[in-house]
Formats: sequence, C-alpha cells, structure tokens
Amino acid sequence: MKKLFNLIGLVLLLAGCKTRNIHFTIPERTLPASFQRYADTTTIADIRWRDYFGDAQLVALIDTALAYNPDLKIAMERIELANAGLLNARAALRPTVSGNVTPAIRRYGLYTMDGAGNISTEMTPGKMVPTDLPDFYVGLQSSWEIDMWKKLANRKNAAYQGFLASVEGARFVTTSLITEIALAYYELIALDNEREILTETVRNQEQVLDVIRYQKEAGRANELVVQQFKAQQLNTQTQEREVMQRISETENRINFLLGRYPQPIERNSALLFRDLPLEIASGVPSQMLLNRPDIRAANYQVQASRFDVKAANAEFLPSLTLTAGLGYQAFNPKFLLNTPASLAYSLVGGFTAPLINKRAIEARFSMAKSAQIIAMYEYQKAILNGYTEVVNELTRINALREISDLKTLQSQVLEESVETSNQLYTSAKATYLEVLIAQQNAIQAKLEMVDSHRKQLMASINIYRALGGGWK
Repeated sequence: MKKLFNLIGLVLLLAGCKTRNIHFTIPERTLPASFQRYADTTTIADIRWRDYFGDAQLVALIDTALAYNPDLKIAMERIELANAGLLNARAALRPTVSGNVTPAIRRYGLYTMDGAGNISTEMTPGKMVPTDLPDFYVGLQSSWEIDMWKKLANRKNAAYQGFLASVEGARFVTTSLITEIALAYYELIALDNEREILTETVRNQEQVLDVIRYQKEAGRANELVVQQFKAQQLNTQTQEREVMQRISETENRINFLLGRYPQPIERNSALLFRDLPLEIASGVPSQMLLNRPDIRAANYQVQASRFDVKAANAEFLPSLTLTAGLGYQAFNPKFLLNTPASLAYSLVGGFTAPLINKRAIEARFSMAKSAQIIAMYEYQKAILNGYTEVVNELTRINALREISDLKTLQSQVLEESVETSNQLYTSAKATYLEVLIAQQNAIQAKLEMVDSHRKQLMASINIYRALGGGWK
C-alpha cells in the first residue's frame, strides 16, 4: 500500500513538471539622461500644489473638488476594492475553521453492506440498530491548502501590487483633477479679460459712432460710413455675447468638477498677467519616473502580472490539501457529549494534480503571459508619453514667452494706430475704411495678447502635471 501511494505521488508530480518559461521580456528603450538641454536635478514636481498655484481662490476650489468630486470618490473606492482583494488573497494562505452542527437521519438499503450489517448489530445492549438511524454531530471542521509551490503566495503578491497600483491610480486622478480645475480657472479669467476688452471696445465704438453721426449731420460723412461703423460695433457686441456664453459654460464645467450644481465662481482676473519664472525646473527623466503616478501605477501592474504568471504556472503542479474535523457525534442527543465515547475526529491529506485535459489551466497561463507582456508595453508607453509631454511643454513655454512679448508690443502699436487713424480721419487725411481696419486690428491684437498669456499659464500647469506634480 505504501508503495502504491508513493507511485501515485510520483505520477502526480511528474504530471505537472513540464518546464515552462515564466520570464518574458520585450525590447527596451533607453531613457534619455535629460530633457533636451535641461540637466538640473531640481524639479517643480516636488512643490506642493498649494504652494505652486498660490491663489487662495483657486486653492479653495481645488479643496472643494478633493472633497466632493465623484471621479475621485470612485478612485478611492477602487483602493478599497483592491485592499479587499489583498485581504482575500492573504486569507487563502491560512487554514479555514468552521463550526458545524448537523442533525441528520439515515436509512440504508437492506440489500447493502451497511443495511445488512445494521440488522444484526446491537446499538446498545438489547437494542438493534434501527432502519431509520438518527445522527447528530457538533464540532469543528478545517481545511488547509499547503502552499508548496508558492501559488497562493504569488496570488497574494499580485494582489498587493494591484493594491499599490490602485493607490497610484487615485493619485493620478487627483493630479488630473487639480490640473483640469486649474486649466478651467485660468481659462475663465482669460475670458473675463476678453470680455472687458470687448466691453470697453463697444463703448469706444459708440463714442466714435456718435462722432460719425455728427459729421453726417454736418455734411462731412455719409450714411454708408455710419452703417459701416455701426456694423463693426454690432460685430464686437456679438463677440462679447459669445464670450459671456463661454464664461457661463466654463463656470459650469468647474462646478461639475467640484461636484456641485452651477453657481458663480470667485476668481481674480488680474492673475492672467502675472510673471512666470524665466526657467522651469524640470529635473531629469529618472525623477519623472518616481513622481508621475501613472508611470508608477504601470510599473506596479508589471510586477503584479509577473506574480500572476508564477501563480498560473503553479496550477500545473500537484496541490496538497489537509482537511480535519473534531467534534461529538451520537445517534441520540443525550449521548452527544459523552467523552470519549462520542468523540469523533478525522484528518485527511490529499494530493491532486491535473492529468488529462489541462486546457483550462493552459489557457489561464496563456492569459497571464499575455497580460504580463501587455503590462510591460503599457509601462514603456507611459514612460515615452511622459517624456514627450515634458519636452513638448518645455518647448511650448519658451515659444509662448517670446510670442507673448511680441503680442504685447503689437497690441501697444495698434492701440496707438487707432488714435492716429481717428485724428487723421477727423482732419480728413484718412478714410473711414482705414479707421475701421485700425480698430479691428487693435481689437484682434488685444484678444491675441490675452490668449498668449492664457496659453503661458496653461503650459505652466501642464508642465507641472507632466513632471509628476499635483498630488502631494
């Protein structure tokens, strides 16, 4: 019998001992040592977001969003979900113990071994075993899978890496949320400045139109000139209404991010023209890997997939499960607690291993393998995307700074040209068309100047997020 058990164990072991490759690789790309010419290790990602933005009204909006934004609430629940999965994986490593109270009644067929034996057997002196046999059991039962091949431990490790990835995922939602609110906030104050420019322009155009009407009455202008200036004023008023609608929509978008219904947004419109640092401290790419939550989450997913592959491979190997029971059992409740007469126990150990039709296990192994390769590519993609975003924003910031300076100078020149054209028109040295062109160019230059400042602020926010700032 002992030789038989040894033979069975050897067969089960050999059944799962096929060698499989569980170490997969993909072509790697070397991460550059710096962001183009930027090699300083100081990075703005280390600055807390409250200090980076510095605007009390914007900080208050972000605080509200962190408390009520539904996407962030969902991300926090995903952490709880991953933590529950981790606790479940840890529990699988320990034996289970359950209480068992089982009242039962049995009847064996008379033409069976048990039935024939019971007919001639006394239960107690002078009393035969009845055909309908009561059975009462009270005790404990336990089951424990011995983790010989680290299958359960690898599942636990995979769950732990998944939990860490969920934490980084919540941080990524946080930094994305903060960035989106800041972008919308500066979009809003840029629109405020556009509205102020258009409102002031409408007033100025009304004054010019009054002058043109007086000139018409004096015979120095005709109705065509009045109509052209009036049409320009109407066009400016139309632009003003469009900006006001965009302001309303932007306020509503911010309120949505804050998890509340539409209401006015407090802001400081003068912040649009604040001075930005001449040089953005970007640090080096290796710091980006440590600071960006999406890259860190992708790395944890790679680690989790490796443990999943090891656990899937262990399913091909024999598993050993111990089951045990300890309690009291009797045919009559009054005898149930008699010790040791009614004491019952069991201890069973069993090896199981797949022998035939292992396609389901092979499929799970293939799925784990593909999931690991996908995770590695996702990690490389996250790194490449992060590096590209940083380089793009650094380049954009430098270009926008120069563009903003030029747009400011252009606006000043065209503003002077409006005054000059008005004076020349009054002295009949310029046509009304030249005045209209000068005014239209001045309006457009002012709006473009506002837009260039808006883009600078947004680039400063995007580079902060791209480098991994916004969640600390």
